[in-house]
Amino acid sequence: MARYRGPSTKIARKFGEEIFGYDKYFQRRKYAPGQHGQSRKRKTQSEYAIQLREKQKAKYTYGLLERQFYKTFEKALSKHGVTGEVLLQLLEARLDNTVFRLGFAATRRQARQVVLHKHVTVNDKVVNIPSFSLRPGDVIAIREKSKSLEVVSSALANSERKFSWLDVNDNLKEGKFLNYPSRDEIPEKINEQLIVELYSK
Repeated sequence: MARYRGPSTKIARKFGEEIFGYDKYFQRRKYAPGQHGQSRKRKTQSEYAIQLREKQKAKYTYGLLERQFYKTFEKALSKHGVTGEVLLQLLEARLDNTVFRLGFAATRRQARQVVLHKHVTVNDKVVNIPSFSLRPGDVIAIREKSKSLEVVSSALANSERKFSWLDVNDNLKEGKFLNYPSRDEIPEKINEQLIVELYSK
């Protein structure tokens, strides 16, 4: 299954943000990667370069490759509402992202692995598709035989994430997808309008 497998710190340094979550190596080197990362003077970026950078940041943040991301954009384009906001809502409704938001995994990468290894159920049915799109009212839970997993327990113990569109029960290790979040509820620093403008060319 296609996904980015390269060094996460290098990508975080490229964008100047911890897009994969807390990274102690990023904290040591917050400048761009490469031999001249600290000293090289950046040229003024074109409008296209700025839009492309924003799209790449969104792709890496949510763990999608180009084809998956574009298909999600097309789906957002076909729905009612502001395209950019709908795009982020669809990305937030992915199962792997929701497992991460609920605190069942420390990172989106780990959440993807937890889903792929069949540790997660949706409405009491095992789902091992990270891109599975949730709907309001869906109940996401860790399988009974997987509730003792160290990665899940550790992630929950260190999780302080609480989101208004999710209702989580730490003791039962389950949560409910209440509704699609509004743009101001989504904490990611992504300018979705730039992505819409890029794909509209």
